[in-house]
Amino acid sequence: MSQTATGFDRSGGPAGRSAHDAIAAIFSSICHKPKYVLDADIAKCFDRIDHQALLTKLATFPSLRGQISNWLKAGVMDGDTLYPTLEGTPQGGVISPLLANIALHGMEQWLKQEVKPKRGIGNHKMSIGNPVHFIRYADDFVLVHEDLETVQLCREHIASWLMSMGLVLKPSKTKITHTLQTYEDSIGFDFLGFTIRQFPKEPDQINQEKRRLRFTTLIKPAKESAKRHYKRVGQLVDRHKSNSQVALINELNPVIRGWSTYYSRVVSKEHFTKLDHLIFGKLKTWAKRRHPIKSVRWTYAKYWQMEKGKGWLFGVRLKGSLIRLRHHSETPIIRHIKVQRNRSPYDGDWIYWSTRLGRSPQVSNRFSLLLKKQKGKCRHCNLFFRDEDILEMDHIVPRLQGGKDVMTNLQLLHRHCHDKKTATDRPELSGKV
Repeated sequence: MSQTATGFDRSGGPAGRSAHDAIAAIFSSICHKPKYVLDADIAKCFDRIDHQALLTKLATFPSLRGQISNWLKAGVMDGDTLYPTLEGTPQGGVISPLLANIALHGMEQWLKQEVKPKRGIGNHKMSIGNPVHFIRYADDFVLVHEDLETVQLCREHIASWLMSMGLVLKPSKTKITHTLQTYEDSIGFDFLGFTIRQFPKEPDQINQEKRRLRFTTLIKPAKESAKRHYKRVGQLVDRHKSNSQVALINELNPVIRGWSTYYSRVVSKEHFTKLDHLIFGKLKTWAKRRHPIKSVRWTYAKYWQMEKGKGWLFGVRLKGSLIRLRHHSETPIIRHIKVQRNRSPYDGDWIYWSTRLGRSPQVSNRFSLLLKKQKGKCRHCNLFFRDEDILEMDHIVPRLQGGKDVMTNLQLLHRHCHDKKTATDRPELSGKV
């Protein structure tokens, strides 16, 4: 099982997929049974890619191969000095993530051919075991399987395959661990900023739930990621010691919104609440430093506002509106729906991809955004759109009745549903006067 695809987006991940899809794939592979995990890291992936091995993969595109070859050998300027590039792709280069994905493409297929998982105990193992789950996002990947020997064998084969591309595994960051906490030295693993752990349930809990699963799988923000985020927030607060409260809020809100949105797909409520508490302490220190001789009550009254139903908020009222700091805990926890297996934005199913991403190369932006807004459903009959359906754009308030041609006044309907609505809006067209 792999999360790689035929195309890639600008972030270096598979096209149409995100880091959350990779995390969802890991959850699907371990949620019913604890397994061993190869948590691997490639040493200096972008710096060591073999040029010739990479260009060999592009042999079917001669014109593209020539352009990539020239780009790889263009060299790097450091001040006034030009340094030749004999291997690797330039860090920060516009197509470096794409080239890294091309270099690593095919690793999973080769692994499936070389490694046949076994099932059984001791000398009674047979080569008919469950398949190895291989999840890769850009140059980060993990390998999951229930048999320790199979995982160890996969590590050896992966190291051999990477050598053909001029790459090696980093020993200090490559390890084999187990997802279940009760195993000796098993602490789970971190991947793409998330921590994946499994914890055994208490006997009473198992009896109450009446389920066969004797463990709980939890995916949370990694501690290091939370520390880096809090450090960045602290730096922004310190940088605005003498700036206005509005300037500080405008700097912090995008950072808080971005981090909390990224982790809103997993078990993050505890982390959100803790970060809000820590940031409150930072802001209290920031406010006290500005008015050292004022009381705490006076400081709170100046920089915090009471909002009905939300309590005290760090903000200021300007022209009747409240400009306030966003809390992490305001972000709702919404489980991520994984992209269907083997799907690609280039497979022609524009309804699926427009509904999911809000964009598709086959239809206009309006169509795609409306499909995403309506979650792939017709507003009239509330049924999902299908490939064979004919979709039409409709003005909710007809233009003859003063409706505007704006997104808020547009909706997508089946053609027959559109006809029914038009007959209701303009009965003179249907003869029902």
